[in-house]
Amino acid sequence: MMKRRSLFLLLSAVVVQACSTSTPQQTTTQAPAVDTVAAAPLDEIGRMLADMTIEEKVGQMTQVTIDLILQDNSTTAIDPVKLRRAILEKKVGSILNVKGHAYTAEQWYTILTAIQDVAVKESRSRIPVIYGIDAIHGANYIEGSTLFPHNIGMSASRNPELVRQAAKITAAETRAVGIPWNFDPVLDIGRQPLWPRFEETFGEDVYLVKTMGSAAIRGYEEDGLESNTAVASCMKHFLGYSLPATGKDRTPSYIPETMLREYVLPPFKAAVEAGASTVMINSGEVNGVPVHGSKYYLTDILRGELGFEGVAVSDWEDVIRLHTRHRIAATPKEAVRIAVEAGLDMSMVPVDYSFYDLLVELVKEGTISEERIDLSVRRILELKRKLGLFENAYPNRELAAQLRLADYDSTAYQAALETLTLLKNDNNVLPLAKNTKVLVAGPTANNLGSLHGSWSYIWQGTDETQYPERAKTALQAIIDKVGKNNVVSRVTNDFAAAANYDAAQLKRDARGVGAIILFLGEKAYAESPGVIDDLTLDANQLALARAAAETGKPVVLVLLEGRPRVISSIEPNMSAVLMAYRPSTYGGPAIADVLFGDYNPNGVLSFTYPRNTGDVVLYDYKGTERIREDVPNTYGDAGFNPQWTFGHGLSYTTFQFSDLTVNKQSLNMSENVEVQVRVRNTGNRAGKKAVELYSFDQYASVTPSARRLRAFTKVSLAPGEEQVVNFTLTPQDLAFINQQGEWVTEPGAFDLMVGDQKTTINYVQ
Repeated sequence: MMKRRSLFLLLSAVVVQACSTSTPQQTTTQAPAVDTVAAAPLDEIGRMLADMTIEEKVGQMTQVTIDLILQDNSTTAIDPVKLRRAILEKKVGSILNVKGHAYTAEQWYTILTAIQDVAVKESRSRIPVIYGIDAIHGANYIEGSTLFPHNIGMSASRNPELVRQAAKITAAETRAVGIPWNFDPVLDIGRQPLWPRFEETFGEDVYLVKTMGSAAIRGYEEDGLESNTAVASCMKHFLGYSLPATGKDRTPSYIPETMLREYVLPPFKAAVEAGASTVMINSGEVNGVPVHGSKYYLTDILRGELGFEGVAVSDWEDVIRLHTRHRIAATPKEAVRIAVEAGLDMSMVPVDYSFYDLLVELVKEGTISEERIDLSVRRILELKRKLGLFENAYPNRELAAQLRLADYDSTAYQAALETLTLLKNDNNVLPLAKNTKVLVAGPTANNLGSLHGSWSYIWQGTDETQYPERAKTALQAIIDKVGKNNVVSRVTNDFAAAANYDAAQLKRDARGVGAIILFLGEKAYAESPGVIDDLTLDANQLALARAAAETGKPVVLVLLEGRPRVISSIEPNMSAVLMAYRPSTYGGPAIADVLFGDYNPNGVLSFTYPRNTGDVVLYDYKGTERIREDVPNTYGDAGFNPQWTFGHGLSYTTFQFSDLTVNKQSLNMSENVEVQVRVRNTGNRAGKKAVELYSFDQYASVTPSARRLRAFTKVSLAPGEEQVVNFTLTPQDLAFINQQGEWVTEPGAFDLMVGDQKTTINYVQ
């Protein structure tokens, strides 16, 4: 790497060269005091801004998809005419995406080199392009890369270090092909299970989401953006995207201000504190206000309250949708004005140049000031500077050594193992003996898409031909584990094939086996194509499960799904239930390891698994949600009745909690409380246990939740081994948003709970 002085000289040379060919435009003025990104007018970035034309500045705020620079009949070949139009005529500063499939490293090198050749050698400004990609659970748009479980499974591991490691590997592989910007992690809170992007969330609890999300950001950025192993992360989607009232993607959310501040904002606040470089905006609207058009959300809260200083980029086509969908802008031009004035820095246009054309008009006519544009362009240029793009914008082929390392596979395998969550195990039917002859049935048993889910080599993850050879289906992994002679199966890799739902054939095949392993769940999907109208698992799968139960053989149900699909009609007849989520590349072998006892499961749910599709009550429910009056004037407490609750997960061993103690029974605003609990493995095999600390505010001015997760860790214990686990709680950890919209910890009694243990402390002012 060049030293900082080299960067200064390079930028100065660029300015001198540019000044010799064009008359400088209006210089920037000092930004408003609330904007902490702005700097002195003679700094390095300031010099560039002073020389740039309006068109060059607006171009930096324009992001287009790769389709606009590809030959019409190709998914990878650059069209030189289209490329020069994008960069030389429209001054485009950012490009994203792939077309049709994941690219090889060599294809990435060729594409990115061609882009930067035009940007840094032919354009007047010589400003490099920043390329962005959705590397959601691994470097999923690099051919043959190792993919990790989706976030909903990663959070079930209760292992933030695994999340950090997966992100770090993703960063190294993404940067290895020359891409410095990753649109991840998702920090939307998973409290609406109908939502098709549920699998991309870290679950329903705010503490869990902010802890895992911050770990991911550290993994992406901790090596320093200028390094060859880090990428700029993108916290998304700011804010409220995951809570649509209908459950449909990109539809309105209605979020009270108290909930927004107590549940929705904290993961983003933690992400800013963890150093997230960029943010992507929610495609939907909150309380009737499209977030892309809200100065309150994008400036007052994001910049003013959270102190975010990085780049704010729109989601796909969302600026024009202020006109076409949300209808708060009477014209496309008005949509651009609203979004930019609200605080947007970059528009993912992405399939035309309308944003560029209209914003140039708005600035030249004086509707939007050049000073406002300078704020955004400064942020974008500063991001490019931090990423080292001004020093070297080109991909480095020598970094191919960072691709597909054996250590990556080991981490992905371990992640898959730790995510798997055993929900039911009647009479210890699991683990199965390896000499048990098994029938493997169901549509997800031999389907790689169901193992991987969205963003897997293609956007939807549905193309079975895209997956690398080392990615084995669950059926293949079971055959490898116990031998072909011990497995009976007729399932195909086509999720919809009739053979996968043949109940009569299942009954015939079950006659000679000792157990049935039934794989149900969902095919792969991403975003709106994954919208459903009913959480209940589809009728054909439920019928298959009933047929399996009717054989009288033990039925082990394995669920490969991105969200909880209701199975209450069949669950009583299942001997065991294993929740596998979307475990990805090594999900098949990991499932086989758990089913046949080579690994002791230790995942726990990151969401409340509903018993009924119309009865989604979350673990931190209000007390009144539990009260039911099924008979007039007769009150019961059966209002919270999930299939399995948040934090549930079984093991092949047993654990016992004891001696929950605190170092003080009361504390004031300047004191912390130390919490201690003893955990013992009381079974006969080694295992890991998630240890979770919950609190309950006995009385508060806003109705308290039944319990709130405040801390967690994970311990590994041999048979008979015990360990003392310590947590520290501050008064702020017990705070909530009051009726005035303020964070407060009110005096009174708080119950602290770990497992079946409970103690009480008092907070005094």
